[in-house]
Amino acid sequence: MRVAYRTIYQMIKYNISHITERMQKLNTVVASGKRINDLSDDPVGLSKSLHLKSKLDEMDQIKRNLSFGKSWLSAAETALNNVQELLTEAKGIAIEMSNSTVGQEERRSAAKVVDNILKEIIVLANSNVNGRYIFSGQNTDTAPFDEDGNYRGNNSGFTISAGKDITIQIGYNGQEVFGTIFNTLKDFRDSLENNDIDGIQQAIGDLNNEFDNISKWISDVGAKTLRIETKENILDDLELTDKKMVSELEDADIAEAVIDLENIQLAYKAALASSSKIMKLTLLDYIR
Repeated sequence: MRVAYRTIYQMIKYNISHITERMQKLNTVVASGKRINDLSDDPVGLSKSLHLKSKLDEMDQIKRNLSFGKSWLSAAETALNNVQELLTEAKGIAIEMSNSTVGQEERRSAAKVVDNILKEIIVLANSNVNGRYIFSGQNTDTAPFDEDGNYRGNNSGFTISAGKDITIQIGYNGQEVFGTIFNTLKDFRDSLENNDIDGIQQAIGDLNNEFDNISKWISDVGAKTLRIETKENILDDLELTDKKMVSELEDADIAEAVIDLENIQLAYKAALASSSKIMKLTLLDYIR
């Protein structure tokens, strides 16, 4: 019984088409290094991979938030450390000027130095990161203090997202941080100008209190920085684990894929050769 010429042709066409499709997929695997390049390659594996990639995207955003938070806290710490240095300088002046041997003119000259210290601390209290003010609460686009040291921010600290339902406060209520520091320096300056020894001696204790208050906030900044760094380390570990899982799901064994490609190429050539012979024999048989 003869097999119809059309049937033989369809069988050959199907066989070569199947081999060609397989060869194209292997070419894609070798070129991309991925075993999943299409939904049909592994629907379950692709779904798992997409879920993991979504988690990685979320972690990447959180890590950017944390990085921003660290830069913000670093700027706050620098500002507060500089404030402490200026307070130490002011205290040194107070100790020196409290001596009864110091004259009125010397104290008036020292008052100008203290006034400059006051202005410098106001500038530090208005520190910002890329135009966003650290000590202005949530009003980060508004300088927290005017030139007289009056507070213009709000009472809520600026926060960043550090995960689902997790926030870390990195901005500060400047009124709470700097408290009475400006009034302390103003009173000290006025005492120097008025040659008020009692007032100058009072300033020594007040400046000590202001120094201690700033120390408290520096410690707070350090604690938050440590919390962020701990969170970053956790995310780094999670990211490494999830990336490994994505790699296991998606990445191909290149050596194996290359061997499979070479084998399918040989099969393709063999199919073409055998198909050519079959078609010639079939044609001759048909002519007879």
